[in-house]
Amino acid sequence: MSTDYEDSLSLEALNDRIAILEDNIRQLIEQAAAASGEQNESRIADRINQQNDELERLMKIRESRQKK
Repeated sequence: MSTDYEDSLSLEALNDRIAILEDNIRQLIEQAAAASGEQNESRIADRINQQNDELERLMKIRESRQKK
C-alpha cells in the first residue's frame, strides 16, 4: 500500500530511498553480528524486518511504475 507522498516521488527519488533502505539493512546486519545479548539481537532483528518490509513495498511501487 503506497501513500500519496510515495506516489508523487520521481523514479530517481524512489531509487534513492531504496538504496538508503538497502544500506540501512546492511548496517543492521553488521550490528546484529556484533551484538551480544538476546534483547539487542531481537531489537535489531525487528528493525531489519521493518526495513525489509519497507524495501519490498517500495520495490513493488517502482516495478509497477516501470510497467506503465
